[in-house]
Amino acid sequence: MNKDTYEKEKNRLTPENGFNLVGIDYFADSDNQLYLIEHFEMYQDALNAKKERKNSEDYFILYKDASGENFCR
Repeated sequence: MNKDTYEKEKNRLTPENGFNLVGIDYFADSDNQLYLIEHFEMYQDALNAKKERKNSEDYFILYKDASGENFCR
């Protein structure tokens, strides 16, 4: 996945409120490698769900920070 496509996918999956746990499908076509797993209202819940995954490095949390910019952890 090239960087522009990756950024577009991240922006598309970033919620206006709360936190989205997102996974990476390395076998999907380059426009659909990121997919939503679950939406959470609290960051700690999203973080716990990420930690429970077998390969937690294949998952990340998307949200808007206090200034309204997209953020990824």
